[in-house]
Amino acid sequence: QVQLVESGGGLVQPGGSLRLSCAASGIMFVIYDMGWYRLAPGKERELVALIGSSGNTNYADSVKGRFTVSRDNAKKTVYLQMNNLKAEDTAVYYCNGRGGINGNYWGKGTLVTVSS
Repeated sequence: QVQLVESGGGLVQPGGSLRLSCAASGIMFVIYDMGWYRLAPGKERELVALIGSSGNTNYADSVKGRFTVSRDNAKKTVYLQMNNLKAEDTAVYYCNGRGGINGNYWGKGTLVTVSS
């Protein structure tokens, strides 16, 4: 029973910050590549940030310089620090983990709403 559980979403004003967390269980977290995706109404699912098992990172151009992804292998948790939030960042944010032969798992998502 694999679980990825996101937390930290909520309502924030433009220019504000939030930190999302994704707590993993049931996987060998240390060998998994972890990612954050988001889905907004009328939009395609978008890869926001990746952090590989080695700690390498990659970001969508739209969030580069504003968002930072990190991981704590001891806590089996991946984070997404979101700064200078814009209305366009409003979406449901999903945690994803890939690893091993068949591992590909998703969390249920956490809603981030950026509005004044």
